[in-house]
Amino acid sequence: METRQSNGLDQFCSLLEERPGLAILDLAGASQGTINFVTGLGHRLCFDDFLQHLDSSFAEGDFYENQSDPHRVEEFVRCALDFPDANFDVALVWDTLEYLTPSLLALVMGRLHAMLRPGAVVLALFHAQEQKAPIPSCSYRIQDRKTIAMARRGDRQRAQFFNNRGLEKLFQDFKSVKFFLTRDALREVIVRR
Repeated sequence: METRQSNGLDQFCSLLEERPGLAILDLAGASQGTINFVTGLGHRLCFDDFLQHLDSSFAEGDFYENQSDPHRVEEFVRCALDFPDANFDVALVWDTLEYLTPSLLALVMGRLHAMLRPGAVVLALFHAQEQKAPIPSCSYRIQDRKTIAMARRGDRQRAQFFNNRGLEKLFQDFKSVKFFLTRDALREVIVRR
């Protein structure tokens, strides 16, 4: 397991300390480290393994072509995003949005926006390399307020690359987008609904 220092996570944790009792969604799946960290700050955590749902819904055959199959999309949304509207104050999205085709991404972004309460905060990561080569796919865990632990899950092809302008457009229905410069190949983003 690798670790990386994260200014975005540090700022994100500062936001968590402002209010106790927040409802947090973690799309990386269950992790004891994240559970301990979040509940230690007095928050509630709900988790879902978004990448596992992507694989079970779309991996048989052409992963990206399958994302346009309405039946598969409906099943994916039902399994991965079946939460009430205005249910969460915080979402840990990590790098999951990079693996969605534009049409599925638009649907997921609409669902994510609906599941978040006004003023909710999102932490997302995006790979900065522009080449079409597969990128490392990881499960992310919070080790401490400045450190992200990453367990490699293999390599994946991105559906699309996001530069800063693309990220602003992706989160256009949100109030603010803040970028963090990093020394490695990940771009950290904090978004407020």
